Amino acid sequence: MTKIAIIGTGLIGRAWATIFASHGFDVAMHDLAADAAKAARAHIGRNLRELAGHGLVDDPAASLRRIRVASSLADALKGASLVQESGPETIEAKKQLFAEMDALAPASCILASSTSFIVASIFSEGLKGRARCLVAHPVNPPHLVPIVELAPAPWTAPAVVAKAKRIYEKAAQVPIILKKESPGFVLNRLQAVLLAEAFRIVGDGVCSPKDLDKTIRDGLGLRWSFMGPFETIELNAPGGIPDYASRYAASLDEMVRQSEGRPAFTKAATDAIMAEWPEPQTPERVKRLSDWRDRRLAALKAHKRAAPRKPS
Repeated sequence: MTKIAIIGTGLIGRAWATIFASHGFDVAMHDLAADAAKAARAHIGRNLRELAGHGLVDDPAASLRRIRVASSLADALKGASLVQESGPETIEAKKQLFAEMDALAPASCILASSTSFIVASIFSEGLKGRARCLVAHPVNPPHLVPIVELAPAPWTAPAVVAKAKRIYEKAAQVPIILKKESPGFVLNRLQAVLLAEAFRIVGDGVCSPKDLDKTIRDGLGLRWSFMGPFETIELNAPGGIPDYASRYAASLDEMVRQSEGRPAFTKAATDAIMAEWPEPQTPERVKRLSDWRDRRLAALKAHKRAAPRKPS
């Protein structure tokens, strides 16, 4: 049985433990914060039961039994094939933790970080085992959104990337491989551009924030829930992608040019959004909506699992 070590048991670490345990992996969890891993295990039990309610987990009790709380970092790493690190999002913390893991983990063990923005070369350059280090960036919440961005450092061994890809696929994730390092990787770069334009549109008074959300939720998002942007434009011109580019490149370039160099995330734009956003921005509301989001994502994931594959 392949063993996975989860280091850091916050929101992302808990989700990773849920993923691996529900797909037959043995999981050992460790967290620097006292009792955090024990509390995480209880939360994971709830995750597994909710997934079972959508038909996404067959036996939540058996999955939970595959998760144990390690007594130390060394205990968690013992015999592991892959470490999923989800600790503090600082360069200093990553460097220290990866140095410790490199010294303690078996030589064959892959060291992967869940970091959202820090490229692997920054925290792995000085390590003896730097060839086994990479970023495996998930999307929140990882147990419901299966994409994982595998971003190796320039010195990461290709065999390590290939092995990591197989492990994540076995856990029913959808890994993509970056050909070179890029801060923000792929998803966050795409998301940043869309968010920037959303802030500009509302800040310029073009439409309300609620109507902008409808444009994605009831427009682009419907197609994007099962098609990527290139798959989308392939169907928007008779001759596919080259035809689309030749027809609309000038108009699209002009729209992009109008936004280039203009600050997006300004106080004025934020004030314009909040002036028309009626709901209070409270932790209680965020928690309530996060739970609702997770239920809807689970239902969508179950639907997509049952849907027929796209024809070639």
